[in-house]
Amino acid sequence: MMINQLNYFKQVVNTLRMGLTPFTVANCVTVGSPVRFQSRHFGPFVSNSQLRRLYSIKSLLQPHNQTRLVMQNEIQNKPRILGLHGFRTSALIFKNLIARWPDTVLKKLDIQFLDGPFPAQGKSEVEGFFDPPYYEWYQANQDFTEYRNFDECVAYIEEYMINHGPFDGLLGFSQGAMISASVPGMQAQGVAFTRIPKIKFLIMISGAKFGGYKFGQPKLGANAFSSPIDCPSLHILGEKDFLKPGGIDLLKSFVNPVVIHHPKGHIIPRLDDISQNTMLSFIEQIQKMPSHD
Repeated sequence: MMINQLNYFKQVVNTLRMGLTPFTVANCVTVGSPVRFQSRHFGPFVSNSQLRRLYSIKSLLQPHNQTRLVMQNEIQNKPRILGLHGFRTSALIFKNLIARWPDTVLKKLDIQFLDGPFPAQGKSEVEGFFDPPYYEWYQANQDFTEYRNFDECVAYIEEYMINHGPFDGLLGFSQGAMISASVPGMQAQGVAFTRIPKIKFLIMISGAKFGGYKFGQPKLGANAFSSPIDCPSLHILGEKDFLKPGGIDLLKSFVNPVVIHHPKGHIIPRLDDISQNTMLSFIEQIQKMPSHD
């Protein structure tokens, strides 16, 4: 008898963990006095005293259920981001550098990192610091006025986003940031990234824009910055970065850009307290936006 009761209570506890109450699993049956409840699923009768015990068990489980609900909401609110690395580096290198950001930031983001479509066609500036292989997204002449394989690069990224998305936003460094910056405009023009949901935000480190500063325009991205880009954007600029003028020029193309400054050069910086707070505030803003299902 004790074993049967124990098994019964175990079943009820499991039911309570699923968020049900004794009333949702029982029919009220009057058997003389007092009132008893007959379980629809388990069979035995439950007396008033047993019912009180079940509610006591449920009250103990409520904090567990609430914690689980908070964790589920945090997972659901994590923006899904595609990370695009810099020139002649790799997804793994980018991932390892971003991993130096504080956990308070990283735990709020779901980032996937993608290798560029082309193996590096020359020496990488990170040789000796990070192991190969290295990749690049497209090629350009020495003065960055002409581009090769840009259309192929765009098609490659879009295909990945179709197969592994949906993604809410993009995170890019250097060459990857330049591509990221052009995506909302190309979507608005209807020339690329038309088979994926609208990109909702951008995080760009050491970015610039095609057609600005000293850069030419690939044909596909010729009109990407022809109108102000009303897409939430976070720009990380280095005071000693050779690309800083391009980054400042890029700011002018976005509506209400958020900016983080750091004192170093063309790198992925660690985030100090001020930068961290700016980043967290930006993430909080984009978390309020509906996620792509």
